[in-house]
Amino acid sequence: MEKILITGHTLTLEELAAVCRDNAPVALAPEAKQRILESRQVVDMLVDEAAVVYGITTGFGKFSDVTITQDECRQLQRNLIVTHAVGAGDPFPRDVARGIMLLRVNNLAKGFSGTRLELVETLVAMLNRGVTPVIPQKGSLGASGDLAPLSHMVLPMLGLGQAEYEGEVLPGDVAMERAGIPTVELVAKEGLALINGTQAMTSVGALAVYDAIGLMKAADIAAAMSFEANRGVEDALDPRVHAVRPHDGQMKTAANLRNLLFGSGNVTCQGEIRVQDGYSLRCVPQVHGASQDAINYVKSKVEIEMNAVTDNPIIFKETMEGISGGNFHGQPMALAFDFLGIALSELANISERRLERLVNPNLGGFPAFLVKKGGLNSGFMIVQYSAAALVSENKVLAHPASVDSIPSSAGQEDHVSMGTIAARKAAEILGNVRRVLAMELMCACQAVDLLGGQERLGKGTAPAYRTIRAVCATLEDDRPLYEDINRCEAVLRDGSLVRAVEKAAGEIEL
Repeated sequence: MEKILITGHTLTLEELAAVCRDNAPVALAPEAKQRILESRQVVDMLVDEAAVVYGITTGFGKFSDVTITQDECRQLQRNLIVTHAVGAGDPFPRDVARGIMLLRVNNLAKGFSGTRLELVETLVAMLNRGVTPVIPQKGSLGASGDLAPLSHMVLPMLGLGQAEYEGEVLPGDVAMERAGIPTVELVAKEGLALINGTQAMTSVGALAVYDAIGLMKAADIAAAMSFEANRGVEDALDPRVHAVRPHDGQMKTAANLRNLLFGSGNVTCQGEIRVQDGYSLRCVPQVHGASQDAINYVKSKVEIEMNAVTDNPIIFKETMEGISGGNFHGQPMALAFDFLGIALSELANISERRLERLVNPNLGGFPAFLVKKGGLNSGFMIVQYSAAALVSENKVLAHPASVDSIPSSAGQEDHVSMGTIAARKAAEILGNVRRVLAMELMCACQAVDLLGGQERLGKGTAPAYRTIRAVCATLEDDRPLYEDINRCEAVLRDGSLVRAVEKAAGEIEL
């Protein structure tokens, strides 16, 4: 696999996912190495001159007015890491932990942090040889950077903490030794340079955005399947309707549905069966489109943050200064990830309503709960219950984290973002949405079977139907359905549903 070159400026979502999930190797660009060396020279000069610079020759937070001697600089940096590694909860998944390391490498590669080159190369070696720190998910306020999670990232570099290597969780020093990577001793500024930033929240959120892009496409496919099953009125998708309210997402969603349904013999015209559909069918372009616009907005913010300097102080080699600021504050990401969670929640909200139209005989006209011999069979009755529970859980999770703040460090850090909580909530919402969409797809395929419309499916819905039916047979009599849902969810998770549809019908626009 070709190495991904880390420049500090050009990292993309796709590259992040390749490193995090496919173990793509990384390498520092030559110009990045040079910038790192030059910024380190500035830190060495500041230490030699005993200049008063936050975190280099002073303590941290409330202790910023405490002067640290040159002899104490190394101890200061080590103390910072071991005292700040106080995370709680289950560890982040491996892909998120790798993302945290990669984003920190990219941040340091910009040359504004003053670390030694060998420190950055240690992180690169850990990525390439598969040493993944065990990083607890909870404990970050998302303002002075993701201090607790990032400190846990650093521990194995010092021979402390825990790391996963070749599928086994080991003491940090053992993992590093087995991978053939020497541990390090931090010098002035380096502990702070490793933990002051938004890399934990950004890793969680960036991977959620990456997955949300694929899930948005799956949502349009699921809506098209329900449209087919309900013999939806295609007039609502007329491009003229959407051109007079020209939101990008709305117009693209309507175009997606027209493309997916092209050639369908199941859809109807206005007045043929009914004049208009319920909102969960008729307003798919408006609802999905709004979520699509939100996801694209969040993507734009994430790509800025992935390639931004979030350290403090920031080292400017041109003027040989270390300037203390607030780039570690996670508010730009906190608001974005709260928005992401809300946008994703709406995809599940409307999906569950479409599912209800299928299983409710008073709405869809199908046998109750999409099964013959109702009463003896319950069919998909409790599938809707489960979807409703997930949707309601999302409503709780979608409460914004970013409107909360709590002072820390004796009032020195008196406003915080809670951005890491926002990112984690968005990722959890995404998992719930994926499950609800899997349920809708399963029910829509069952409804198509009851309609007898398999042979009249559209250009995009036909391959979607075949993909679902390859993992989930038509329900004739009651059977355990959680396994079917799991398999339907799997074709959403691995992207095979979207790939099958795009191969047949062309790209689904975002």
